[in-house]
Amino acid sequence: MLTQELARPPTAEEAFAHCRRIALSHSENFSIASWLLPRAIRPHMYSVYAYCRGVDDLGDEAEGDRLALLDEWEAELRRCYEGSAQDARFVALAETVRAFDLPMEPLLRLIEANRQDQRVNRYETFSDLLEYCTYSANPVGHLLLYLFGYRDGERQRLSDATCTALQLTNFWQDVTRDLAKDRVYIPREDMETFGCSEADLREGLSSEAMRRLMAFQVLRTRQLFAAGLGLVPRVSGRFRVDLKLFSLGGLAVLDAIESAGYDVLSRRPRLSRSRKALLVARALLPMRIRVRGVL
Repeated sequence: MLTQELARPPTAEEAFAHCRRIALSHSENFSIASWLLPRAIRPHMYSVYAYCRGVDDLGDEAEGDRLALLDEWEAELRRCYEGSAQDARFVALAETVRAFDLPMEPLLRLIEANRQDQRVNRYETFSDLLEYCTYSANPVGHLLLYLFGYRDGERQRLSDATCTALQLTNFWQDVTRDLAKDRVYIPREDMETFGCSEADLREGLSSEAMRRLMAFQVLRTRQLFAAGLGLVPRVSGRFRVDLKLFSLGGLAVLDAIESAGYDVLSRRPRLSRSRKALLVARALLPMRIRVRGVL
């Protein structure tokens, strides 16, 4: 929800400080990785994170008419580009937009993804799910590329593979959490192919058919991670470390799902703090990432 209109909008310094508090208080992973970022980019990364977090919170948690709230969010985004934003998150974002010439499209796509979440809660095919990811996940990768000075289509294509893989990993990790919100991201045609139903999900019993279904989803997600790794040698500096960390983290969650026998219903697969710290250390090393099960 947007902050109420103030007597004056916050200064850029105040706005960036607000975004920093949001980023570091909401995401442990962000706190771990933020020290890897170049100092000049950190405030802008905070502003982008605060925007993404805000629009997701409206789509997932806000009380009242979420579609109306998302319309209000879009209106403030447009005021941000016009130079008349009032909300601190958008005041900071306006500075980031000017500094890096960010187009509005990826920011609008994130809003549309959350609108879709209010209207669509089941997906018939994997292609339908991938199309959703072009709104919910891939724009974030484009924004990060802009912040690090990359604007070409080839890097965006490779980024899309990684971002889609990360989104799918989140879906497979959060099957029960999403079900509690009456959302099912496992494609209906895949469930039918493997002999599973939504009733099986609701019963919480991880049958052999359900495990085979999730093994199939994990494999196709690994393939996307493998495709996206082609971006790592195409960027330089600390951004390369960040990209490796994103992929290592996602692959580690898939490993956790596999280690649990592909049972995502009994308990949520997760990474320990020590495991996350190890991934950061691995990301800092000049080593090639190998994706198991993918040629």
